Order: sequence, then structure tokens, then C-alpha cells
Amino acid sequence: MSFALTIARRELRTGIAGFRLFVACLALGVAAIAAVGSFAAAVVAGLDADARRLLGGDVEIRLIHRPMEPAIRAELEALGQVSEVAELRAMARAGEYRTLVELKAVDEAHPLVGAVETEPEGGMAALRDAGPGRGVLLDSSLLARLRLAVGDRVRIGEADFTVRGAIAREPDRGTSAITLGPPALVRMADLAATGLIQPGSLVAWRYRLALPDSVRAKAVAAQLEAAHPDAGWRIRTVDNAAPGLVSFIERLRLYLTLVGLTALLVGGVGIANAVEAFLERKQTTIAILKCLGAPGGTVLAAYFLQVAAMAAIGIAAGLVAGAGLPWLLAAAVGDQLPVEARIGIYPAPLASAAAFGLLTTLAFALWPLGRTRLIPAARLFRDSIQPQRVRPGPLLLGGTAAAAIGLAVLAVATAPERRLALWYVAGAVAALVIFHLAGWAVMRIARAAPRLRRPALRLAIANIHRPGSPAPSVVLSLGLGLTTLVAVALVQANMDRQVSEAMPAAAPTFFFIDIQADQAAAFDALVDAHPGVERHARVPSLRGRITRIGGVPIDQAKVAPEAEWALRNERGLTYAAQPPDGSEIVAGEWWPADYRGPPLISFDAEVAKGLGLGVGDTLTVNVLGREVTARIANLRRIRWTSLAINFTILFAPGTLEGAPQTHIATARVTPEQETALLTAVTDRFVNVSAIRVRDALDAVGGVLGQIAAATRATAAVTLAAGLLVLAGAFAAGHQRRVRDAVILKVLGATRHHVLVAYLAEYGLLGLATATIAAAFGTLAGWFILTGVMRAPWTFLPLPVLGTAAVAVLVTLAMGFAGTWRALGRKPAPILRNP
Repeated sequence: MSFALTIARRELRTGIAGFRLFVACLALGVAAIAAVGSFAAAVVAGLDADARRLLGGDVEIRLIHRPMEPAIRAELEALGQVSEVAELRAMARAGEYRTLVELKAVDEAHPLVGAVETEPEGGMAALRDAGPGRGVLLDSSLLARLRLAVGDRVRIGEADFTVRGAIAREPDRGTSAITLGPPALVRMADLAATGLIQPGSLVAWRYRLALPDSVRAKAVAAQLEAAHPDAGWRIRTVDNAAPGLVSFIERLRLYLTLVGLTALLVGGVGIANAVEAFLERKQTTIAILKCLGAPGGTVLAAYFLQVAAMAAIGIAAGLVAGAGLPWLLAAAVGDQLPVEARIGIYPAPLASAAAFGLLTTLAFALWPLGRTRLIPAARLFRDSIQPQRVRPGPLLLGGTAAAAIGLAVLAVATAPERRLALWYVAGAVAALVIFHLAGWAVMRIARAAPRLRRPALRLAIANIHRPGSPAPSVVLSLGLGLTTLVAVALVQANMDRQVSEAMPAAAPTFFFIDIQADQAAAFDALVDAHPGVERHARVPSLRGRITRIGGVPIDQAKVAPEAEWALRNERGLTYAAQPPDGSEIVAGEWWPADYRGPPLISFDAEVAKGLGLGVGDTLTVNVLGREVTARIANLRRIRWTSLAINFTILFAPGTLEGAPQTHIATARVTPEQETALLTAVTDRFVNVSAIRVRDALDAVGGVLGQIAAATRATAAVTLAAGLLVLAGAFAAGHQRRVRDAVILKVLGATRHHVLVAYLAEYGLLGLATATIAAAFGTLAGWFILTGVMRAPWTFLPLPVLGTAAVAVLVTLAMGFAGTWRALGRKPAPILRNP
């Protein structure tokens, strides 16, 4: 090893000219993985640090429809300081303007943690000290929307309020990705005057508890759950302050990490090409060393040490960049985060990125390194003319296999959703195999092509299948990057289309909520008589929380990750004699219209699959503190994109009719009558809130747009890796192109003929690669949408054609750059020193 180390050290004195592509590919992939992991860790650390502020205390108890019983509240007050908050949606009215708000009624103790920041300062004090008058704090965007200023009057429900200030920041707000209205804060004492609190009204009552430092939040939560097992509430502690947001961040981190790993795998092809090109330039040196008696193991060790040193440089550069990028990301998007990201050095994601880089190097570099040990010295002298196909020995084959398996294991072990990671590993292996075979197939097709009459085209096709052709590297590297880009473009285009362009032709204009049972008939009459209303529907609505799955408590049940959302919060409930529009029964049978037997439910088929439920199983739902166990009579496939009124859980008649409830309704109205209908309904029924469907879709579209920006950026990293590999493939064949161009020019070919021949070669390669990538990218996009996201699929040709055009242009541009340099070389020096 000492002799091998001496050789490696002396050769590295000449610099890293042969390893620039190697280092760039490795650094790019490692930086992408390290940056994504470090930024996600910083956001999660921010959530952990601000958990008490986001939760509003150490423990939060949430009930729907009803406030907490005084006896239980007394138990909480004996444990620590308590704050009560009521949240509901309402309509704010100022003159001719109407808008939906997230109304929050707070008591004197709110907030237990942090402070509500207002403009001007002291807004909370002004709200509390309003005396006999009613005050309200409104979000600054709401002031602009209603054309209001501090001191103006606004009507919410049946009560008039004076604006005391604008809300700049709330300590307990921001853990929800989507909100349908800006916030409005009033005193708890003024809530009754609004007339919005009626039986069945959709109100979330939150009780925040601040504990002494010596008391553990989890112990208190367990104590309350044990003492009141049927209370029907949801308890959260600081350890789980924002479960939905954490889950979203983890899923996004997984996706972006896998895209970064794709970039690293694409770069792995560049690593293999760079090592092979480097060893090709060192053939004479290797042959001399072997002729002088150097054992094959010593030669292998010398060049392995050089590769290891370059890998260390590439990984280190990637880690430095990956650790620094979160600072730039925080500066760019920090204001859009609900918490302040705790940017810093996080060892775990950096170690994971380094391990990915090391394993990728071993998986792609050991194979070409193996040739240095097994090819005899005499063959090395003529290897450039007659390449020898030599397989590495069992040790290097085993090392390559172990590194590849290690990559797969690491990808799965570090993923929060291992099933998705397993699919990724399978897809990555399949993609590498498919594009390797595709490169071989392109060469075979070129070899079998008929002999063309035009010399330039004949030469271009011959170059594709000649020994040392860049075709396999071009198809593999550029193909993987373009496949990722096509898949991301198609997924994004489909989601954009569903949110904005593909809104059903018969979609409702408004959703109306909190219609009281005694208002239902009058509401129907008003909407049906209003001009421009084309259709409206109304159903009863309640809220309930799933507590048992097949008799097993939800905290003990085995639930698939994609179905966990159904257990986090209360779900909407209804009952019906007939199946709702926008759904299809896929298992079981619907009940008779006059059914009055034991409780039955119709359940979402996708959620049932995630919960491990089928027809005949039972589900227990807590409705207003009462446990209702029902048998699943049928499963429905719900088309949520129809925007019809639909529910995950739908009861048969005879179970929920006696419970306090409200109604929800939809109405489709012509654009000219939208404002008139909104005004008529909200003036007549002040407790009814209207949600404009287009506004809700815009809110969803905004979130999807942010996600799309992140996915486009990471897909660009993958494409950048592919371009690096492509550049390396052309650079590796530069000397061969120079010799070919010189010989052709000596034989009488003009610069134009040679240039056309080379550009035709690269154009054909780019077109073949684009065609293959378009096919597999479309397949990948279809699988992601239909299999992972459970969304409808539409083939959109523009993203595919655009990507294909990019592939051809990029290949032509790089090929032209290399060819132009080759054509500029003078023949005499090349012919004297072949």
C-alpha cells in the first residue's frame, strides 16, 4: 500500500483535470440531498422550538360543536392556567362588501404563550379595554378587502364591531397549509351577540393549558384520557403541536431527497465515465508499471486511492454547499413559513448525504477500476484500438453489488414512508437497466440501418455504432434526467389543470355552511327563486371523530400512511337514503330508502383500504361525545374533483337525525348574479357563511404552486447532472473526434461536410433519447398521479414535446461545441503524434 500511495500522491500532483466531471457530478448530488435534509431539519427544529407557541400552551383539548363541561374545566384549572378559544367561519360585512373570515373568540388569558402583534401596537389591550363597546382585530388583508380602517365599523353575524387594529402576527396561527378566510379576533364575551352559536353550528372549542415546569404534558394528557375515555375530544401536547405540518414537511423532504438521489444516480454514470476516461488516458502509465513488475493489486490500489481522494473532494464540496444552501432558502422563503427555521449544521442529514455520495462512488467506480488489474500489460498498449471486454474479479463485483444494495437500503431506511422509497428503488433499478438497454438498442438499430447515399448521414449513423461511441452514455445520462423532467412537468400540468382549467362545467359557485335546520326550507326557497341560479343541493351535516377501527382503538390500529389524515381530526358526517352524486359503489350494497335498522355506513373505498377495512367491518365514531358503532354496508369511490357534496363517512337513515346538526348547500349561479346571491343569502341568514369555490381553489392552487416550484428546482438539478454527464461523454471522445476530423479533411472532406455529419449524429442521438425519455417519463407521471396521488390523469403533449425539443437542442449544442473545436485543429501535429 505504501508504494500504491506513493504512485497516487505523485499522479495527483498534476491536478484534477481528469476528475473535474467526477467531482462536479458527485458534489451536485450530495449538495442536493444535504440541502434538502438540512432545510427540513431546520424547519422541524423550528417547529419543536416554537411548539408551545403554535399549540398555545403545553396541552390543547379540542371539541367540536360544544364547549367543555364546567366540571372538567375545573379539573384543568387545578392543573395550570387555562385559556378558552372558539373558532368558526363567519361572514364579515361592511357596506356592500362581504367576505368570509376565520372568526376567533378569545378570553382574557389568551394567548398563554407569545403575543398577538398588531398595527398599531397595543391592539389586544384595546380589544380587551373596549368597555361596553364591541371591538374586533382584523387581518390587514381583510381591512383592504372590506375598505376599512382602524375605528370603522364592521358587522359579523348579528353584531356590530369597531375595528381596534390590524393583526400582523398571531402566535398560534400558521400550522394549516390552507385557510379559506383571513382571521378576525373578538372577545369571548361578545361571541354570543353575533348569534352564530346555535345547536349544531360548526364551532371548534379549544382549551389551552399551561403547566408548571415540573409537570409533563404527556402525563397530563394520559391522565385526562384515562379519566374521560368517552369525552369525544382530541388532545395534543407540545410533542405533537403540528402533526399535519410535520407530516407535510416530511413527505416533501422525502420527495425532494429522492429527486436529489436521482441526480446523484445520474451523476453516477458520469462518475463511471470519468473514471473510465481517466484510466484510458493512463493506459500507457499502467502498462509501463505492469511491465516493470507492479502487481495488479498495487496498480488497482494506486488508482483506487486517487478515485477515493477525488470522491472525498466532491463529497466535501457537496456537504459545504448543502450546509450553506439552507441559509439562502431561508432568506428566500422564510417569510412564508409558519415558524422561524432554525438554520444550522445538522449532522444527521449531512452524514446521510455523505453516505449516499460514498456508496454511489463505489457502485459506479469499482467496475471500471477493475480493468486495471485484470488486463495484461500487452493488451493495455492496444486497448484504445481493440478494447478488451474484461469483467472485474469476484471481490470487485461483490463490492459493486454491496455498494448498490447499500444505496437501496440507505434510501429506504432514511425515508419516512418506506413503501414509497421501495417503489423508488425498484424504479431506479428499472430505469438504469432500461436506459442501458436502450443505449445498446440504439447502437444495434444504427448498425442495422440501410446504407444511405448521402455521405454525411452515412458517417453519422456509422459513428453511433462505432467502438467508443458516446451513444450509451448519452442515452443513459440525458435520458434519466429528461425522464424525471417529463414526469414532473406532466404531474404539475395535470394538477394545475385540475385546480384551474379543469374545473367541472357543472361545478357549484358557492358552498353555504351553518344553515340551521329551521332555516332550511326558507333557504331553499330564497335560492331557488333567485335569478341566475341553475342548480342547488342541500344535505344535513355533523362532525365526528373516528375512535375505533374494527373495535381496535385508533392508537393501536395499523394504519397506512396515506390514510392517517382521516384520523387526525373530526370528519364531516351526514346521512342519506340515496347514494350521493359524484361517487360510485365499488363493494357492498346500498341500503333501502326506508331503512331503520342498526347503524350502517357507506365509507370511502380508498380510506377503507388504508385502514384495512372492508364490507361487514365496524367503525366507531364519536359524535358530540357519544360513541356510535356502525357496520360498513358498502364502499364508495368518491370523485372529489366533481365538487359535489360528498362525505368520507355517510350514515344510513335512523341514526343521526336526532343529533344537533346544521345543513350545508351548494349553488351554481351565473357570474352576473354571484354578488347578488351572496348578498341576498348573507343578509337574510346572518349565521350562514358562504365559501366561493373559485377562492378555495385559488388557495389550493397557491400551495400547489409553491410545491411545484420546489419540484421544478429539484428536477432541474437532475437535468443539470445529466448535462454534466453528457458534457463528460462528449469530452471523453474529443480526441477521437479530432483524429477523425483530421483524417476526413486530409481525405478531401470539407469543414461543412464534417460538421453536418457530426451534427446529424448528435441530432439523431438527441432525438432517440428524447423519444425514449418521453415514453418513460409519461409512464412515470401516470403512475405518480394515479397510483400515488390518486388523481385523474390526462395526457398533455406540450410538456412532452417541449422536453423532447430541449433534449435535441442541448445535444446539438454540446455536440457543435465539441465538433467546432475539433475542426479547428491543424492536421500536421495530429498526424505526427497519433
